Amino acid sequence: MTKRTRRNHTRAFKAKVALAAIKGEKTLAELAQQFDVHPNQITQWKGQLVEGAAGVFGRGKAEDGPAPVDLKALHAKVGELALENDFLEGALTKAGLQIE
Repeated sequence: MTKRTRRNHTRAFKAKVALAAIKGEKTLAELAQQFDVHPNQITQWKGQLVEGAAGVFGRGKAEDGPAPVDLKALHAKVGELALENDFLEGALTKAGLQIE
């Protein structure tokens, strides 16, 4: 028996398999053969889907969304760092130590 390389499944694929398992139209063995996934993996995905189902109906924004970014602060920091780099480059040039 040859060893199979590790596979990474997409979220859409996992959801598709888990929904098929929840429907109950086929056994785990049949689903495992159809989707070429181990039955234990299907059971795990099914459990994750059931646990996370309440989050679909949550209020407001998704909790996993990116945090808001303060662009003004970031632009100020970039300007500050550019100023420091220019200053240090000038100081190194005057000292004759600038590295190209």
